[in-house]
Amino acid sequence: MQIDQRGAYYVERDCNAWGGCFWCLEAVFEQMVGVQSVVSGYCGGHVDAPTYAEVCEGRTGHAEVVEVSFDPSQCSYREVLEVFFAMHDPTTPNRQGNDVGTQYRSVIFHHSREQEQVAALLIAELDRAKVWSSRIVTELLPVPRFFPAEAYHQQYFRKNPDQGYCQVVVSPKIAKFRQRFATRLKANQ
Repeated sequence: MQIDQRGAYYVERDCNAWGGCFWCLEAVFEQMVGVQSVVSGYCGGHVDAPTYAEVCEGRTGHAEVVEVSFDPSQCSYREVLEVFFAMHDPTTPNRQGNDVGTQYRSVIFHHSREQEQVAALLIAELDRAKVWSSRIVTELLPVPRFFPAEAYHQQYFRKNPDQGYCQVVVSPKIAKFRQRFATRLKANQ
């Protein structure tokens, strides 16, 4: 349990999700109503405290993820997942655009059976609606140990908005989020 700026108690929930470069998801989720914090990191591998270089080489089995802490009185787990699915292609195994490798797999690491069920139901709904031309391949797995990425990866877009990758890949995702989820945008964005 946490205390917010108004002195009110709220229950903070975590969600670990991946959908391409963690810089993209971090930049989007930082702007979502109800999100308290976003930490870029690694999850799902077999090496303790992996480095970015090791993960990128595909030697650790980790995926790039963001750990999203949110206030369920302001946004639901399902709403977090709806944004997650809208911000990446969940139909391509081990790939997002030009980023290729197991570290770029679409995966949701759930913290409870309830989270797993919500995610599985949403995936089934999206597949039935044929939102994408191919079926969703997002993995649903119990959350293993999460390793925060190196400090320079945290708030990457905010610190490097003019960097090439940020301009070409991250900025369009933020624009897509702002347009598609305008009602879920924090007031100060």
